[in-house]
Amino acid sequence: MKQMSFKTFRPSSLRKYAAFFRLHFTMGLQYRTAAFAGIATQFVWGSMEILMFRAFYQTPDNGSFPMTLEAASAYVWMQQAFLALFIAWMMDNEIFTCIIDGNVSYELCRPIDIYNMWFSRSMASRCSKAVLRCMPILIVAAFLPKPYGLMAPVSIPAFMLFLLTLAAGLAVTVAFCMLIYISAFFTLSPEGIRMVSMSVVEFFSGAVIPLPFFPDRVRMIFELLPFGSMQNVPLRIYSGDLAGAAMGRAILVQFLWLSVLITVGKLLNALAMRKITLQGG
Repeated sequence: MKQMSFKTFRPSSLRKYAAFFRLHFTMGLQYRTAAFAGIATQFVWGSMEILMFRAFYQTPDNGSFPMTLEAASAYVWMQQAFLALFIAWMMDNEIFTCIIDGNVSYELCRPIDIYNMWFSRSMASRCSKAVLRCMPILIVAAFLPKPYGLMAPVSIPAFMLFLLTLAAGLAVTVAFCMLIYISAFFTLSPEGIRMVSMSVVEFFSGAVIPLPFFPDRVRMIFELLPFGSMQNVPLRIYSGDLAGAAMGRAILVQFLWLSVLITVGKLLNALAMRKITLQGG
């Protein structure tokens, strides 16, 4: 069964994927109890991270730091507020299930591009979880004493660039996860690739340790990888750690990786659609 993966978008086709986005976004807003539990967990985790940084910064004879404690605290709180946008382990299990058990055949009967449909529903699922969790974390963090709270953005242009790169970082994350979904067409089980990819993304994206704390040569390599274009760019722009020419290069690399990942994902999806075989009736 063939699918046209690279056909030109028409307004009618865009409306179809927007409808999928709205549907799954609305569905995600229903899980409020899980969101409350997540908020409590992220407050505790964020507090522990900041206390760890505080102990690290107060160590005598430790030299200079690549970020101020105030910037590191802002990085942590923004990371916790928008955790759902970037964590690699938050994948849509329904997509894996429909590929493994063959129910993807029903998806292929629809007059849609399956890659675009899965991309839009993945975006919606992450956005709905972030919307439920971000505001309580941001509000409470903003009232914490300096330097442990959430500082204001360094400038209005920086805040606008933060919003732009936040959306682009989300798209890069989803585009990478799409490769993991599509790998299920070529493997007996996607669990191995899924587990490895989660660990890789968490480490190389700055989720465990912000990239500025790595040695310069290592950091430069990490920033050129697709993982460095996920949460690393928007969070560092907001905290003021990324500015000027370095910020411009980071944004350029971010959109470059977004184009590459989507192109590779569509190519792999087209290959999977040509080779897919469904049995039964």
